[in-house]
Amino acid sequence: MVKKTSHSARKKTKYIFVTGGVVSSLGKGIAAASLGQLLKARGLRVTIMKLDPYLNVDAGTMNPYQHGEVYVTEDGAETDLDLGHYERFIDVDMSRLNNTTTGQIYQTVITKERKGEFLGATVQVIPHITGEIICRIQMLAAGKEAYDVLIVEVGGTVGDIESLPFLEAIRQIALKSGPQNCLFLHVTLIPFIPTIGEVKTKPTQHSVKELREIGIQPNILLCRTQYPLEDKVCAKIALFCNVGKDDVFEVRDVETVYELPLVLEREGLGVRVLKKLGMRAKEPDLAGWQSVVQRIKQPRRTVRIAVCGKYVEVRDSYKSITEAFVHAGAHHDARVELKWIEAEDFEKQSTAELLADCSGLLVPGGFGARGFEGKIAAVHHARVNNLPFLGLCLGLQMAVVEYARNVCGIKKAMSREYAPEGKHLVIDYMPEQRGLRHKGATMRLGSYPCFLARGSLAHKVFGTDAITERHRHRYEVNNVYRETLENGGLKVSGVWPEGNLVEIIELENHPWFLAVQFHPELKSRLMRPHPLFRDFVGACLQHAAGAQESPSRSMGQAAAL
Repeated sequence: MVKKTSHSARKKTKYIFVTGGVVSSLGKGIAAASLGQLLKARGLRVTIMKLDPYLNVDAGTMNPYQHGEVYVTEDGAETDLDLGHYERFIDVDMSRLNNTTTGQIYQTVITKERKGEFLGATVQVIPHITGEIICRIQMLAAGKEAYDVLIVEVGGTVGDIESLPFLEAIRQIALKSGPQNCLFLHVTLIPFIPTIGEVKTKPTQHSVKELREIGIQPNILLCRTQYPLEDKVCAKIALFCNVGKDDVFEVRDVETVYELPLVLEREGLGVRVLKKLGMRAKEPDLAGWQSVVQRIKQPRRTVRIAVCGKYVEVRDSYKSITEAFVHAGAHHDARVELKWIEAEDFEKQSTAELLADCSGLLVPGGFGARGFEGKIAAVHHARVNNLPFLGLCLGLQMAVVEYARNVCGIKKAMSREYAPEGKHLVIDYMPEQRGLRHKGATMRLGSYPCFLARGSLAHKVFGTDAITERHRHRYEVNNVYRETLENGGLKVSGVWPEGNLVEIIELENHPWFLAVQFHPELKSRLMRPHPLFRDFVGACLQHAAGAQESPSRSMGQAAAL
């Protein structure tokens, strides 16, 4: 009989703490995800955690213009978009434990204080706030998964007052765990001054000095730079930042973020990290990753697809969609060029002209009335002109409104979101959403099952009878109008039986027209493109080539073309 390894007897999880200095937006999330991929490729069990310094409890109520997209996990947490990077790079599902905000920390500590759990003690940042941060990090490390390595990214920039409690917490973890179990990786900037033709190391020196003043000595530096760093520059950085010369890594811009793990592996980061943590692992298997990256960099063909959204000025608002198209394009050995079109433009300009150079249309999710009619106009054009169409969340709702108006004769069809007192609300609140007052974390969130109609396009795309997908919405197709819509030719090909909710619609007399209430982009991976994006891109490539595919033909066949 095999004796089970107790939780206390298993090997200790190693910690890698990733911080950033000099300026924001240096790519700490991509760096953490890339390192995670290098370790996973060596057979290690890895997960990644994001510590966010903002006071919001989660990202759910934040404006996309300020924060980018809200990434939803399987268990329904509304998180920072960096968790999307983590999942796409290491192909491990994150949970609410993988994202902690200052708001969550203070909310928990204050709730405990109100319950009297601190026994009359004065509640302070140290030890109570830092203690809660430590607890959450250790909770993830000590969970049911026996992780070899937990990578923890600290949001913000060293020197920000908001990040100090997190930095103090990871300092304490390192102190208790010992140097063989913790590693500090600092992402920094080496700016180039054109007037003198030199790179400058002083900002990095000051950034590291800030860390050392609070008791953290970086072990490895990832230096973002536009120009190669000479040996003497690396030696200078090492000397003044108190690290070895072999611990200074030059990180220049790459053609695609998915190339970064390969670059860092060539520079020896994986080997260096293992040595510092006293770990042994097999040689990394990156052949498949390398093959996909090569197809991204040197595709054989190109296809242009329009995205009709309302946050197109800030592309991070649709980060997972962008990446899903990269994955799908690589599957077809093609580059997907996205034409970002503001939804309101369809209300002012000719829809035919806006979409004339596009071989497909995607309408993503969103909130608010702005651009509502523009999205409907875009969907109408795709439907009547046999342009491949994929609708996501709000995109499905717009497709239903358009079909109800222009095919089923319900001229005043609307969504309750935009016309609360409308007469024909073909899109309405789900029953459990009625009467809610609080906005945070009250939508239908996370993974739910969906059952597919056999013989439908959706069934052919997924190749199975049931799927699970992630959701983030309050409104749904109003079942009062479902029979009218189906009698008018709109096919409901996916449903959630428990709540009798419409999850997928499609058209049978169209080359490729499908819309979903969920967010498939959240589950797309570099090595495993989401089936909907994969086959939608295949349909767009066929449209671009002028092929006249039968609606009954399997898109699985198209993927092989």
